[in-house]
Amino acid sequence: MRHLASLMYELFSWRMALDILLIAAALFFLYRTLHRLGTWKIMVGILLALLVFVLASALQLKGIEWIYHNVSNVAVLGLIIIFQPELRKILEKAVSVSPHRHRDQDTELYTLIGAALVNLAQEQCGAIIVFPGKEPLNSKISGGYRLNAVPSLPLILSIFDSNSPGHDGAVIIDGGKLTRFGVRLPMSQSARLGEEYGTRHHAAMGLAEQTDALALVVSEERGRVSIFVNGEMRPVRTAEEITRIIAAHQQELGLFNRDNGLKIRKRTIFQVAVSLVVAIIFWSTLIIAQREVVERVLPVAIDYTSPADELALVGEKPNEVKLYLSGPKSEIDNLTNNPPNVKIDLSKMAKGSQTIIITSENLRLPKGVTLLDTSPQQLKLTLAAVVQKNVPITPQIIGKLPGNLKIKKITVTPPTVLVTIPSTKEENVSEEVLTTPIYLESISTDSKLFCKVTARPSIQPVAKRWPDAEVFIELK
Repeated sequence: MRHLASLMYELFSWRMALDILLIAAALFFLYRTLHRLGTWKIMVGILLALLVFVLASALQLKGIEWIYHNVSNVAVLGLIIIFQPELRKILEKAVSVSPHRHRDQDTELYTLIGAALVNLAQEQCGAIIVFPGKEPLNSKISGGYRLNAVPSLPLILSIFDSNSPGHDGAVIIDGGKLTRFGVRLPMSQSARLGEEYGTRHHAAMGLAEQTDALALVVSEERGRVSIFVNGEMRPVRTAEEITRIIAAHQQELGLFNRDNGLKIRKRTIFQVAVSLVVAIIFWSTLIIAQREVVERVLPVAIDYTSPADELALVGEKPNEVKLYLSGPKSEIDNLTNNPPNVKIDLSKMAKGSQTIIITSENLRLPKGVTLLDTSPQQLKLTLAAVVQKNVPITPQIIGKLPGNLKIKKITVTPPTVLVTIPSTKEENVSEEVLTTPIYLESISTDSKLFCKVTARPSIQPVAKRWPDAEVFIELK
């Protein structure tokens, strides 16, 4: 605990606080949206998978890490496709700005609505009444007729009468007035409601999943009243209960009396607190896991710079070296994915054999990463003086001609190339300059072929570029 406290104190900064607050805010809005849409259980499974990965990283479980690194890209793409409606909803909510509309607590209006709904339920007359929240409804609803009328019991009963042109739609109550009727609501995309519920219930659930509006539904078949809010359905029985629910919804959204002051639900405070705690735990676990000091062996390539013009590198030339590194796990993981090169500068080396010890100066390592050892620890390199020679270009013939054909003559253009060759006393050192392979099995007539030119690395063209060779093969 002391180690964790000291680490948190060391890492504390305004960036850390901002990081945690943003993560907590994202978790809070993500939970609220997914809970409303009925897909929060899938999100819980994803969070558990992330927790398993964080623990696997902390415990260095290589199998789980391998699975995560190789599957994560495909999984992210799949999640974007699966959660496309939810992500769209979150982004819409993040960028939407709803102007504050003054609404007074109208107990008489709420009592009137409660009485009307109970009356409609007794008559088994279907109805939907919607109280908008802070989120705008224009992008979610469609159709209907403008009304802008003062609510009254006869007016509400007449709207939902079976002979009314808009009785199958919803009534919108905004600013204390009936603004629209006969409105079509979005259908639910979740499986929260069973098949026994009709179109009105699924439409009300769809609106409650996608917005913070309150929808009140009267079932034509059952003669019951149900409320839909935040993706949940709850039955109500009395007009007094309906009145309390409407008033509570308006207060919850900040539409309250001045005398009452601002009231925030305990559940919202609890959700915010849980989001903050989860964000702190996630951030702390991730940072501690990434700051863990580990040791790792990393094979890297050797990058040789060109020597002076009059010298050339001869003999064996190692192309790889193993680095034994120690440092924070995050930095070591980055080096594993993007390994550095060991740079050997030959431009300042003199003629002859020299021993080069590999140190951290030959590498660009991140801060905090230490080079413990290398294998091999040193390189033995030899530089020799070079001379210029005209060397013939030899065609590299492979295989046999088909049938009784024989080669009459081979002409190479250009016949020679001017190269620089190390001047050494070693015997049996090849000075050949060859073409790329020519396979005779595919040749049945006189042929003209264009080939590349190759040679051992210590032989280089004076023109800095190998010419292309034209090989003409005459047969008999």
